Amino acid sequence: MWYENSVFYQIYPLGFCGAGRENDGVLVHRLQKLIEWGAHIEKLGANALYLGPVFESDCHGYDTRDYRTVDCRLGENGDLKQVVEEFHARGIKVILDGVFNHVGRGFWAFRDVQEKKWDSPYKDWFYIHFDGNSGYDDGFWYEGWEGHFELVKLNLRNPAVVDYLLDTVRFWAEEFDIDGLRLDVAYSLDKEFLYRLRSFCDGLKPEFFLVGETLHGDYNQWVGDGLLHSCTNYECYKGLYSSLNSMNLFEIVHSLKRQFGPEQWTLYKGKHLMCFADNHDVTRVASILQNPAHLPLIYGLLFGMPGIPCLYYGSEWGAKGEKSWGDQALRPSFERPEWNELTDRIAAMAKAHRESTALCWGDFRELLLTNRQTVFERQSQSERVLVAVNADGEPYWAHFDAGCSRAVNLLTGVERVFDGGVELPPYSVAFWRCE
Repeated sequence: MWYENSVFYQIYPLGFCGAGRENDGVLVHRLQKLIEWGAHIEKLGANALYLGPVFESDCHGYDTRDYRTVDCRLGENGDLKQVVEEFHARGIKVILDGVFNHVGRGFWAFRDVQEKKWDSPYKDWFYIHFDGNSGYDDGFWYEGWEGHFELVKLNLRNPAVVDYLLDTVRFWAEEFDIDGLRLDVAYSLDKEFLYRLRSFCDGLKPEFFLVGETLHGDYNQWVGDGLLHSCTNYECYKGLYSSLNSMNLFEIVHSLKRQFGPEQWTLYKGKHLMCFADNHDVTRVASILQNPAHLPLIYGLLFGMPGIPCLYYGSEWGAKGEKSWGDQALRPSFERPEWNELTDRIAAMAKAHRESTALCWGDFRELLLTNRQTVFERQSQSERVLVAVNADGEPYWAHFDAGCSRAVNLLTGVERVFDGGVELPPYSVAFWRCE
């Protein structure tokens, strides 16, 4: 499928477009800003765009009011349709956030329950008890997602709810021509719903991509035949920055061996998990890494390891943002895209990844590992690439069995001769394709 050799670019539209935090009901066509960034995203080497929530919501987008109307703070349905058309013209796929676990208190069906109580035909769309009360004094108790009562949990065991959501997905595919969905809090979604969704989407549009937000646990619970195509690899997200901050590359390589290594017990061989250095929910990578010289290296690991790389807008030039500053600090509006040396290096890595069968589909095998250096192999049927990282500020002479005498660095085009080993420059990353 197309996602297997894609590089994703993630945007949180409400923040990116400078929309107000609360839905003020005022229509402003801010979504057109996405089109202005199309050339930058294309130049960066991303060929897939993941858009966070774009539909009518109470506040931050994950508290949906209306699944079928673009949030007035962003524009109208025609704006989203134009955005998708423009990116498709650039050869860039587009997926949207599918927020199906919960809705906002302003969701039309929940508002009907607030008004009619027992007489509402939608009372079974939610987990409601009329012998209690809510913190909002609704006259009934309801389940909120993980204790967040502004997020009203949907009853995905109710056939009417499932039918409504599947009809919504059909509407999105037909109206906007999207190429897939990222499922918010997929780890909370009912498994039978996931099976229904996958079956429905398989018949909806060829290669309609489903990727789920998952945090911890065995990702095989959500990814596989009849389930999702992919999920977020939070285990390796943590390993990427933690192994560099602690100067202990054993952490990330252990995770990669556990997930994709050559042993029979490997958990996810053949699966394409979505990997990332940061996103809209976590501290930006430029703020979390203790050594700025490690910024290119974390992206070297990201683009060299198995998985689907995903870049978060602004981080490609080193934008900072601490989660402790609040969500808005992680989801800002930049006036225009920037381009610097880091962006150049990421663009080279994105190009190398997309064009390499080994980096997109190849097996994983460790060749060398110390606390500060690693060399690992990615091998497909037609290509063999060695990924080398030196996180130290000093050169390192790496002794390992390269399995070839000559190689070309996919990032620079420079040829390398292996003669019993190779010197890794300080703070360096290389993708060597064996000749």
